[in-house]
Amino acid sequence: MLKGFFHISEPKNEPVLSYAPGTVERKKILETIHTFRSREIEIPMYIGSEKVFTGKKVRIAPPHEHKHTLGYYHAGDKSSVEKAIQAALAAKPAWEALSWESRAAIFLKAAELASGPYRPLLNAATMLGQSKTIHQAEIDSACELIDFLRFNVYYMTQIYAIQPASSPGVWNRMEYRPLEGFVFALTPFNFTAIAANLPSAPAIMGNTVVWKPSNTQIYSAQVIMELFLEAGLPPGVINLIYVNGPEAGEVIFNHPDFAGIHFTGSTTTFQYIWQEIGKNITRYKNYPRIVGETGGKDFIIAHPSANVEEVITAIIRGAFEYQGQKCSAASRVYLPKSMQELYTQRLKEEIQNIPCGGVENLENFFSAVIDEKAYDKIVGYIERAKKDSNIQEVICGGYSKEKGYIIAPTLIITNNPQSETMCEEIFGPVVTLYFYEDNKWEETLELLDKTSPYALTGAIFSKDRYAIDRATYLLRNAAGNFYINDKPTGAIVNQQPFGGSRASGTNDKAGSIFNLLRWVNVRSIKETFVPPTDYKYPFMQKEG
Repeated sequence: MLKGFFHISEPKNEPVLSYAPGTVERKKILETIHTFRSREIEIPMYIGSEKVFTGKKVRIAPPHEHKHTLGYYHAGDKSSVEKAIQAALAAKPAWEALSWESRAAIFLKAAELASGPYRPLLNAATMLGQSKTIHQAEIDSACELIDFLRFNVYYMTQIYAIQPASSPGVWNRMEYRPLEGFVFALTPFNFTAIAANLPSAPAIMGNTVVWKPSNTQIYSAQVIMELFLEAGLPPGVINLIYVNGPEAGEVIFNHPDFAGIHFTGSTTTFQYIWQEIGKNITRYKNYPRIVGETGGKDFIIAHPSANVEEVITAIIRGAFEYQGQKCSAASRVYLPKSMQELYTQRLKEEIQNIPCGGVENLENFFSAVIDEKAYDKIVGYIERAKKDSNIQEVICGGYSKEKGYIIAPTLIITNNPQSETMCEEIFGPVVTLYFYEDNKWEETLELLDKTSPYALTGAIFSKDRYAIDRATYLLRNAAGNFYINDKPTGAIVNQQPFGGSRASGTNDKAGSIFNLLRWVNVRSIKETFVPPTDYKYPFMQKEG
């Protein structure tokens, strides 16, 4: 084993490429999209050293063109989960014993590969499989994924450097060992970077992982797995399975070696998982770590002093980028009543001109929602709003699932701040406006705070510093990521550690040292150089 205090330089955030006409990256991504569209691939599960083709094939299609076939993934069952757990446990002793700098080298290499030859592969897979525009794919499957890998390695070294004081004759040390058992990573469809981070963050700290991605993200998950393997990740450290959620849970949450879950998804699912872990708590060797980021009903509130064009831009980008399918997406907006006509007119003008369609056309701002189930749910909200007597207006450019699951940007104006679309998470391109009385700024802040069970992201717009200060205080529990004069989306690793509380999760802040601390057990070691040889203390001596 190498000897030395090895140093990792503090990373810099990966630059976002423009993909402007004439650029090298634009040409490369269009070529890669064409290649991916012109073939059909078969995607195996990755269990230990095996690529598992079960023969139970499930078709993968772009959400914006659901009749086109990108390929098939091979679905597993309970036996696949059992094999993945055994592979993770078998790989654990060697992976845990590997020096930290060797683990670091693997994930730093993965970051370099993602920044270079894998960049167009990750982006194209995300664009086609999840209907992201090139900009949304670039900031996600390229830049954020790279940032997670580089900064998590750096945070690991910061954690290892936290050491206690020692008194004369004593050497105190802190050891940060991985959890005992395996970690389960359950990842969402909407961010390729999150799908990579949830299994890799525990693995960086020496854990082995069973990873189940969303079925609608498997196309890019396979590219992530190939990236990790090319970077040198040993077999069994991360095991990628495609299994029905309840089947996977039944095996995993009953296993004595279950050590923790790293989760991003719905609040309902996370609460169910927590209940299942609670039911089985006596089965486990240790209390499992439960780390989860769930839903949001994210807000924008504008003070009368706010710049209208800044607010309009924040609403459109915050609500409609990636079709509103972000847990941080703005979906409820509070605006001053004195400016209702101006805000409404400007928003109508803008949303009617938003270019929408397939992601292969790089001029589009907007594409399809992820699948038919999501489409039907979102359309249901829009149709109910049209029949609601409290709704003043529903501005929608229409929707169709004939070719792809397209729902145009939708604006709802309500008289009731407790209406359905002001309270419930929709996870689609729908934003609801409520116009408050200008002289009721603080009352509206209190209303906003009490309206939703979530507390993920939120934004305030104002030029009045007193109004900003008061809102920042009154909304201190309303958002784990709070934005002043900016949209409530677009958190960057190492700049805005991400996560919320209340019904939005455990607020363990992905993209920070705090998240990685959840994947280690800490052992205090005290070494005394010259131990005492007499049990008696000085106070026990006789007087005189």
